Formats: sequence, C-alpha cells, structure tokens
Amino acid sequence: MAEKNIVIVGAGFAGVYATKRLAKHFKKDKDVTITLIDRHSYFTYMTELHEVAADRVPEDAIQYDLQRLFARRKNVKLVTDTVTTIDREKKLVKTKHGAYPYDYVMLGIGSQPNDFGTPGVKEHGFVLGSWEEAIALKKHIQDVVRRGAEEHDPDKRKALLSLVVVGSGFTGTETIGELRDWRDVLAKENKLDPSEISFTLMEMAPTIMNMLDRSDANKAERYLTKKGVKVMKNTGVVGVHEDHVDLKDGSTFPTATLIWTAGVKATDQAANFGLAQARAGRIVVNSHMESQEDPNVYVVGDVSFYGGNSDRGEPQIVQGAEASAKTALLNIENKMAGKPGNVDYKASYSGFMVSLGSRYGVANLMGIFHLSGFFAMLMKHLVNMLYFLQNYSGYYFFQYLMHEFFRTRNDRNLMRGHVSRQGNVLWAVPSRIFLGLMWLVDCAGKVSGKESWFLDKLRLPFDWLQPATTSGASAAGADATSAASGAATAAKTAAPAAKAVFSLSYQYGKEPMMVFDKMPNWMYTITKAMIPNQDVAFFMQKTMTVIEILIGLALVAGLFTWLCGATSVMFTAIFCLSGMFYWVNIWMIPMAIAVMNGSGRSFGLDKWVVPFLQKTFGKWWYGKPRALYGSDAAK
Repeated sequence: MAEKNIVIVGAGFAGVYATKRLAKHFKKDKDVTITLIDRHSYFTYMTELHEVAADRVPEDAIQYDLQRLFARRKNVKLVTDTVTTIDREKKLVKTKHGAYPYDYVMLGIGSQPNDFGTPGVKEHGFVLGSWEEAIALKKHIQDVVRRGAEEHDPDKRKALLSLVVVGSGFTGTETIGELRDWRDVLAKENKLDPSEISFTLMEMAPTIMNMLDRSDANKAERYLTKKGVKVMKNTGVVGVHEDHVDLKDGSTFPTATLIWTAGVKATDQAANFGLAQARAGRIVVNSHMESQEDPNVYVVGDVSFYGGNSDRGEPQIVQGAEASAKTALLNIENKMAGKPGNVDYKASYSGFMVSLGSRYGVANLMGIFHLSGFFAMLMKHLVNMLYFLQNYSGYYFFQYLMHEFFRTRNDRNLMRGHVSRQGNVLWAVPSRIFLGLMWLVDCAGKVSGKESWFLDKLRLPFDWLQPATTSGASAAGADATSAASGAATAAKTAAPAAKAVFSLSYQYGKEPMMVFDKMPNWMYTITKAMIPNQDVAFFMQKTMTVIEILIGLALVAGLFTWLCGATSVMFTAIFCLSGMFYWVNIWMIPMAIAVMNGSGRSFGLDKWVVPFLQKTFGKWWYGKPRALYGSDAAK
C-alpha cells in the first residue's frame, strides 16, 4: 500500500475525536500517517470555560496537552502551527511555517462568538470563546469587584459590582450560574456584603434557555431567581459602554462587566479556504461531510453547515461535532479500503445538561428523563468522565476527578467540599503516626524471644496445619501447637470460659468478642489453598511480619501513606475474616482510611516523594510536553 496522509486541522472536540479513532483504526498500518495541526499545543475543554472564568478550577484544568493525549499513538504526528490555506491542486495543507501533503483533510477549526456588530462589544464587552478569554474575564471580574469595594461614589460602585450576561444559551446560563456561585468568595475576599454584587441575565426572546424543554428551563429560571439573579427577557442590548449598556427600549443599565454569549459563528479563518459558506460563515457540506468543492476535503464540527435536517444547520454542540467527525472518518476509512465513502450523517443527541454553578443543574436525557439539582450535576460529571474514557485518556480522567472533586477550593463542588483534599491535613498527622506505632509495637514481640514469628514454630491457628510432620522444625512447631492446645483444653476444663461481650473498646473485666469465631467457608477454602502446609505457613508468618514492620515505619515517616493506609485496611479485613481479630481492634479500618487523605504530605516524606514520582513516571510514560510540535515540518 502506498503511503497515505490524513491531515486534521483543529484540535477541538471533533479533531481530537477523529484523530483518536483514526489512529486506532490504522495502528497496524505503517503506511498511514495522521497529522493533527492546531495553533495551540493543547486541547481546550470548551464546555468548561465558565469554570475557569469564575475561578472554580485552576486555569490549566481545562487544558489537555496533546502530547499526553497522543503519546502512545505512534502514527499521529502533532504540529503546532496556524493553517493559512489548503492547496487543493497540489494537495497540501499550508501553514505559517510549513506545508503538509494530504490524501484526505478534515477541517475542524471551530467557531467564535458572534456579536452581530453590536457597537461597543469588542471595545468594552467580554466573550467566552477561548481559554485566553476566560482568563481575561476572570481577571477583569476580580479587578472590578476590588475597585467596587473601594469606590465611594454609589453610582460607580453599583456599576462596578454589577455583572451582566447577554444570551441565555448553554454558555450564557452556565456562566451566570457559575458567577453567582463565586459571589460569596468574591465578597469575602474584598470585605463586601455579598448582596452588593448583582447578577443579571438578559435575553432578547420572551423565554430563556430555549434549547431545553420548557419544564426544565423553568426549573433553571426559578433556581436563578431564588439565588438573586435578575432575569430580563424581551431585552435587547444595542450598545455597550465602559460603565453601562444601552437597551433596545431606550433605557440604560449600569454595569462595568458585560459578557456577550448571544451567538456564535464560524471562525474568521473559514474564509481562507475557498470553500462555499452559509449562514454565520459556516462551510457547506453534504451528508457525507464532504465540502462542495472537493470530496477529499471534509469539514466537521461547529464550522460545518449541513442543512439536511434544518435550514439553520446542525446545533453547534459537542454531540454534533463528534457525530460529524464520526461520519467523516468512516468515509475516509472506507475510501482508503477501496469502498464507497457514502456514510450519511446521522444526528445523535442523547440529551442536554446545563449547570448553574457547582451544585445545581438541569438535564434532559434522551427526552425521557428529566433531572435537576444534585442528580443532574452528577450526570454531567459522569458524561464528562465518560468522554475521557472514550478517548482513551486515563490520565485526564484522573485529573478531572481531582480538580472537580478533590482539589476544589471554598467548598465549590458537587459534594460541597466534603471530599476536597484542600482541607488542612495537618490534623491527620497524629493519627498517621499512632497507626504506624501500633504496627511497630504489635510487631515488637514477633521479632525476638521465644514468641518470635521468625522461628519455625507455628503461629497461625488454622486446623489443617495442626497435624505433626516428619521434619524436625515442622514437628517442633506442631508439637508446640499441640501442647498449647492441650493446655488451653485443660484450662477450659478447670474453669468456665468468660462470656465474650461485644464492644468497640476494652471493658475492664470483660472478654472481648471476636469479629468471627471461625472463618467463613469461602475464606476457609481460599486460605487453605494459599497456605496448604506448615512450610508455606512459616514463610507467610515471616513475610507478614516484615510487611507489618515496613507499614509501621512508612506511616511514621509519612512515606507512601495512601498505599500503607489501604494495606492496613486490607490486612485488618483479612485478620477479621481469619478469626484472629476482635471488635475492639476494628478502629484500625476507619483510622487507616482517614490517613489516606494526604496526611503524608504534612510533616512526611510524601511531600517530596509523591511529586517526584509523578513527575518522573509522567515524563517516562507521556514524554515531555512542549510548546511546539512538528519541528520537522516540510518547509
């Protein structure tokens, strides 16, 4: 097979989706190269821009480095550059710094906010169409609230502390909800009464959130109103100034922060390719996602316009982007296999979800299930996590969990901060050290003296190990066990056994109760298979003692605390099931779980060891992320 080149322009939702699947499909075909070109070295998770703008997650939380996404895809070539045009005669994708030959090209350059020429938006307003714009908006809000807190003039103060969002689509409603979620933190940081910071959502239509069923939209509106957000419907903005906006009815509204989310259009770059454009500058495609001018140039995502289902084109959302990319990549695969590239676009919208801050949202799943509040937000998180699993990125699946649940600040997550690791773990240090000392003290009698577990004397109380063997050491161990059993029998004959009492702490004069008097049958079978004879038992005794000592030392030193805590839980469970543990010792399980919450990073070696290992193994597995890829680009 002759060498084939597939060039994908744009590392957005459609581009990443297509690159991942094409790379997997052609992973055994060394003659196929997939080149992914983007002006950034990262993929931006665009649907979470509002979280960065409202300071809920770190700025880099929605930046996913392309090297990490495609580190193990040897047939993917990453290029950081700006595409200028496509030379369809020479079949070259031209960039500012090079040119790349193609057999098939997939254009997914996305969209950008559309202000419809409204005066003053570019000069005084803010949009939310990129990572850079989200950061700029966050810094602006922090600045105006700070200035508003120090402003004496009531009119200027009101304008500075008034935040306005225009447009009630996905971006607008999620942005106003997230900003309202940020209010109390902003107020506290600037010594303000939270009620002084106001939020307004303006919509030209008579209803808001028109992409949702009315019942879901009404729930969202009631929630916003309850939270003090002013919802202004039938309100058109016709001019934007530094400290106010002009409304269509002739009135003005004081604000120093107007966020325009009232529409999107194809990126300005779309006009550079000589391809037919439709409404909002989107490039026209047929049902196969092929451009009208060239069947080898596919256009996908927000920039494409397919009018087969609606004269407005397909919705510019993630599900639509991935559906168009799937259509295009299947047709490319078919053509490269010598088959007709006639797979038609099929719209697949499984539901819509809108978050209104970190704890509340509304969702419509498959037009059947309508969720709100906690369960709607949980579903949105699950969908986001599923996205990373579908794109084979366990690393960013983990990072999403961290910044959405375990590294959030100010209790701004679905679990209201209860699972956040940003709390002070210093207070778990005494528990960590005590648990470690418990293991060491418990092992003190096992390492020396007549009761040492390093002697070939049986210490495990399992009945199948009791018969004597012919070997000297084993026989001695069995004899000792038999003698001990005989002594115990005599003692029982001489005096009645004390009744065991259930308790979670020792009670004076009481006999503590075992968790299990005898092993459950399933545990008995497993243990007997793992420790079939005394020789294995002696090895297990010594090994377990060494492990227990290492756990104790590591916990005291704060080294690999999470692993040691998890092992402590596992050992305690095994001891309980083996009929070797009392209820009064069960405290070890919750304490071991408690120390797993990062306690080794406070006065412990994990403060340095864990970051070092993360950095070392991350570099080994994914390589080193760079600002530029594709230094070997054809000039």
